[in-house]
Parts: sequence; structure tokens; C-alpha cells
Amino acid sequence: MTALLSILVLVFILVAIWQMVKIFDLTQSVSAGGNNQIANDKDNKINGYLMLGFLIFIYVITIMCFAMYGDLPLMSNSASEHGPDIDSLMIISMIVIFFVQTITQFLLHYFAFKYKGEKGKKALFYADNNKLEAIWTIIPVIVLAGLIIKGLFTWTTIMNVSTENDPLVIELYAQQFNWKARYAGEDNALGKANVRLIDIDRANILGLDESDPYAQDDIITTELHLPVGRPVLFKMRSQDVLHSAYMPHFRAQMNCVPGMITQFGFTPTVTTAEMRETPEMIDKVSNINKIRVEKSKALIAKGEEGLERYEFDYLLLCNKICGKSHYNMQMKIIVETQEEYEAWLKTQKVFKNSLVENN
Repeated sequence: MTALLSILVLVFILVAIWQMVKIFDLTQSVSAGGNNQIANDKDNKINGYLMLGFLIFIYVITIMCFAMYGDLPLMSNSASEHGPDIDSLMIISMIVIFFVQTITQFLLHYFAFKYKGEKGKKALFYADNNKLEAIWTIIPVIVLAGLIIKGLFTWTTIMNVSTENDPLVIELYAQQFNWKARYAGEDNALGKANVRLIDIDRANILGLDESDPYAQDDIITTELHLPVGRPVLFKMRSQDVLHSAYMPHFRAQMNCVPGMITQFGFTPTVTTAEMRETPEMIDKVSNINKIRVEKSKALIAKGEEGLERYEFDYLLLCNKICGKSHYNMQMKIIVETQEEYEAWLKTQKVFKNSLVENN
């Protein structure tokens, strides 16, 4: 694909040079008193066929892209309850866009060919036609209104996280250039926090209010563990600049804004172990490791260390360019059974114990 793009870029550069040469020739002709800058029937005919050729080119490239990348892997591996709703909305939008693009591109290029300039020929046109204007106004309004209404209902369903289902409350804390997760502890209520209360010497790295009883049992981790099938409510903060908490497989994204708390909730439906065993993921991991093996051979030949074997994990990423080390800002997400989650949680230190150890 890289070779194809390189060839296309080279072709476009050559076409641009050719056009600049033609412009230069025309300016020379005008300065010499010539009249070659006026297009004749032959020029118009060539341009008409070029428009048809470009239309064919667009369709061929589209078909090639569907053949090579049409499986849309990120549209079939959602791991949250609301994921299928997001995917269906995206698929409907893409179908509508593709249909409209196919029809309008055909009409644009076909009419450019059909009504190309010819001596003595005049194209049929309407100076005003209320019926046509009503048709191409009402149809887009209906389609767009349908998409917007469906999108609003989908968004409302996702964002209205009910507290009646006892969601697990977790804070995602963003800072240049890493993530921290804070679990609400046994009381399932996060303690108060403020960046002005950050005290590295006392291990208060998130600025928790030490006098708040709800903060005493909070747990701070650098790895995110989620129990499958249980609703999770994320509270999000940023210490410095605008970040964006992005969890692609859970179809979840929310900005982390300094000075305020944002939130997003979802229910994980597929454990990490189950996702690793799906045919699509097995194939993806296999392809990645094949590439890593080849790169490792080249690195080892240079006396450098080879690449580690890749294993799939859910990831929390930052989807805002937040600084020079933005690419490092990711945290592993492990979705597991309730029993595995509770066993992991017992191994973590609560906030009050961390303070005692650092005093």
C-alpha cells in the first residue's frame, strides 16, 4: 500500500509540473499575441473524457479499499454493553455517506462530460425550479434528522448511568504523561481531592483530602482492573492540561479537563482472556508477532536487543496531543471475573496505609 501511495504522489507531482508548463506556454502565447488560451471543442472533449476517467479512478480506488480494508475490525470487537449501539450508528452513517457520495460523484462527472463545451450546443438548464429545490432540500433534512435523533437517543442511553445498579466507582486521573486509577474502596464513594493538596513526600500523589473519611479506603493504582458484567462509573480529572480518556474496545471516550470532573460509564462484557481467544484477535496478534520477529532479526544483527512478543491487552489511551511524550500515555486495562477482581483488590494498599508507611 505504501508503494501504491508513493506512485500516486509521484504521478500527481508530474501532473502538477505538466500543468505549470502548460500555464507557462499559455502566458508566452498571450505575450506573443496568440489566442491559444481559449479552449476549443477538442480541448473540451479531452477534458470531458478526463472527467470520466477520474470518476472511474475514484470507483476503482474505493473498490480496492473495500477489498483490502473492508472487514472493519474495530466495528466487530466491542467489549461493552453499549458498544453494538455505537457500531450500528457508525455503520448506518457510513452507508448513507457512501450512497450519497457514489451518486453525487457520478452525476458531477457525468454532467461535466455530457455538457462539455461544443460549438453551437447549449445545455438545458432551469433558472428556477421550486419542485427540484424542495426535493433536494427535504430529503437531506429527513435523512440527517433521522441520524441526529438516533445519535441523541444512543448518547442519552450511554450517558445516563443509573446508580441503582450499584456501579463500581473509579477515578481516572490524567497528568503529563501517565494515568492513575483511584478505586472508591469498600464504601464505593471517592474521597474529596484537589491538586493543591498533592504532597509527593507523603505519597499523596493525587491530592486526596486526608481529613475526608471517604478518602481513607481509596486505592490508587497504575493498572486498571474491571469485573466483567458490572457497571463502572468513571470520574475523570486532569492535573495539568486537557487530556482525553479513550478506551477504543469499550467505545468510550471523555475529555479530562483541569479544574472540573467529567464522567463516563459502561459495562464490560468480554474479559481480556476471552478477547484474546477470538479468531480476529488471534490473527491480528499472529501478524504483529511475525513483523516483530523480522524486525528483531535486523536489530539482533546490529547487536541490539530484539522486540518482545506482543500479547493483546485492552488499553486506556490519551486521545489529545498533550505534549511531547503524549505517545507514552497509556494504561493497561484488565477485564476479569468478579472473583479474580476481588482477589486482585485485596493485594492493593488503601490510601491511609500508604500515608502511614511514608510518615
